[in-house]
Amino acid sequence: MASEGLKQVLELLAAAPIAEGEKTVQEQRDGMVAATAAFPVAEGAIIEPVIANGVPGEWVSMPGASDKHAVLYLHGGGYVIGSPITHRSLSAAIAGETNSKLLVIDYRMGPEHACPAAIDDAVAAYQFLLDQGYDAANIAISGDSAGGGLTMATLVALRDKGIALPAAAAPISPWVDLTGNSPTLVSRADVDPMVQKDGLLQMADHYRGSLANDDPRVSPLFADLKGLPPLLIQVGDHETLLGDSEELDKRAKAAGVESTLEIWDEMIHVFHMFHFMMPEAAEANRRIGEFFRTKWGVAAANAAE
Repeated sequence: MASEGLKQVLELLAAAPIAEGEKTVQEQRDGMVAATAAFPVAEGAIIEPVIANGVPGEWVSMPGASDKHAVLYLHGGGYVIGSPITHRSLSAAIAGETNSKLLVIDYRMGPEHACPAAIDDAVAAYQFLLDQGYDAANIAISGDSAGGGLTMATLVALRDKGIALPAAAAPISPWVDLTGNSPTLVSRADVDPMVQKDGLLQMADHYRGSLANDDPRVSPLFADLKGLPPLLIQVGDHETLLGDSEELDKRAKAAGVESTLEIWDEMIHVFHMFHFMMPEAAEANRRIGEFFRTKWGVAAANAAE
């Protein structure tokens, strides 16, 4: 049964229906900033601007965070909108749950910068973490929606470049298939208040540039996933992108990757962002923290340093 918090979120979303096709890219970007401006950031959160190997971003952490562990966080927004600012509430929540510092980057987006610019920025930021002295075994990567897809594309790029891989990754409601062929784009359309096929395809065109929609850099679902680190994939049952997570989990396991798929009943796209309203979202963020700390070899009881 849906929580009261979910009901409130659905009411808010219903009052502001999405109509991306009728808006310019800048209007969509401004709209996301406005929509997330009131999302509370955890009290005491430490926000520090940073340039990570030429990529702008910010460090997000909570007091007492470990100086040994870091998460590269890649924000969502269809590779077209979103920023560290729009995701600051979520990144601070995950920073608290992981007891680590999050490096949240402002990677280049379409249509101004086509794929693989975003991947290049994410790889550069990850290398920055290594250059800062973080051991790969103490790093994780996470991201939501397009950021979840970018998480997977980044892992593949790191592997192909021979760079030491992080201990784990957690794609949240990942968008990994930009072809528009996933069956849940249709079967979940009536219950998803946030993401619809037409808007996705528009953003895919902005992002892919001259590359095909099924190019593994654009749609990492079609990449060779062998050798990637353990994955925790979280997605809501009421998402048009549900099929992306299901197929990613299937293909990862077939490639020998340790993958855990969590499908959250009645949950919507990137429900994690509503952690301050929904107990389900707070619990999902907690599980990401637990997953990373386990893969880092940090027991929950000893998480604080």
